[in-house]
Amino acid sequence: MAKLPDIQSFNKENILRIVLKDKFARTAFWILVLLYLAVFLASFISPYSKEYSNRNKSYCPPSKIYIINEKGKLSLPYTYNYIRYFDKENFDTKYMEDRTHKYKVKYFAKGEKYKLFGFIPFNRHFYDVEKGGELYLLGTDINGRDNFSRLLYGGQISLTIGFLALLVSFPLGMLYGGLSGYLGGKTDFIMMRIAEAIMSIPSFYLLIILASILPANMSSAQRFTLIVVILALIGWAGFSRVVRGMVLSIKKKEFVIASEAIGASNLRTITKHILPQTISYVIIAMTLSVPSYILSESGLSFLGLGIQQPDASWGNMLKEAQEFINIISRPWLLTPGFLIFVAVLAFNVIGDTIRDVLDPNSKER
Repeated sequence: MAKLPDIQSFNKENILRIVLKDKFARTAFWILVLLYLAVFLASFISPYSKEYSNRNKSYCPPSKIYIINEKGKLSLPYTYNYIRYFDKENFDTKYMEDRTHKYKVKYFAKGEKYKLFGFIPFNRHFYDVEKGGELYLLGTDINGRDNFSRLLYGGQISLTIGFLALLVSFPLGMLYGGLSGYLGGKTDFIMMRIAEAIMSIPSFYLLIILASILPANMSSAQRFTLIVVILALIGWAGFSRVVRGMVLSIKKKEFVIASEAIGASNLRTITKHILPQTISYVIIAMTLSVPSYILSESGLSFLGLGIQQPDASWGNMLKEAQEFINIISRPWLLTPGFLIFVAVLAFNVIGDTIRDVLDPNSKER
């Protein structure tokens, strides 16, 4: 790993610039930028809508794009449609290319109308295929839905759930831990016993129980909101204990005593003077917590207790790949698992680098 700048240089350089000096963190950062940009522009990049389904093309393999024509010369990109047939010898449904007609791949072509950035009416797509043609970059699922489009729309859930959970769990954990450490005494004892009781609950099993008792007629938006809230309410307790320990050492500092001397309220002293001193740890903890939220949502959806079909998330898309025959003959169904792995690894690499920068002593442990 590249040598990182000393923590004293933070007053002169932006923390992001310092972290990106590490080649592994820089690579992870740009991977995440590409992932989030892709899912943010899902309606523009994906050739098909969320509702698209072609039942006649169930488990269709990825389309092949050609740039060399029959005469061996370069040409504009084109593809062929697939024809489904039944293999009597192996008793299996298979696909073959229909070479009787080629379909050109078009870029920035007009297509189905949608709202760019959620509010701008737009009808252009990054790529499309001529009318009558079908283009499945990552094949289709059992219902004939384009996997590439669903990966983009599913990523909007899988990649955002972590940040939404952080908006609930970290402010709650900081305030709770700050109050407990600052007030001390019996208040501290009671508050920490409550936090420890919450920490003792096996979180994943609790998620399964809570998700399983949710009404079956709930929309995916409502289920998504509840999953975020549940994850947040479970994750704040352990964080609050660490903040409490930091506050115990900070509250004896001179600037805290000075704040008390001028008559500042307890809440103001905690929020304005003590908690800002814990920001280094908060940044590290937030970065390292996002992967756990992504994995929790993916795990619930994989088990059928999270986002429900037909809405997509990487977890419920990966569920189709649990069958051995699909892993062997339809490897494109494993793509959601690969993206989960890449996103989690990228967050962990960046989190470890930030920890090395903000807490140089951690490298010596």
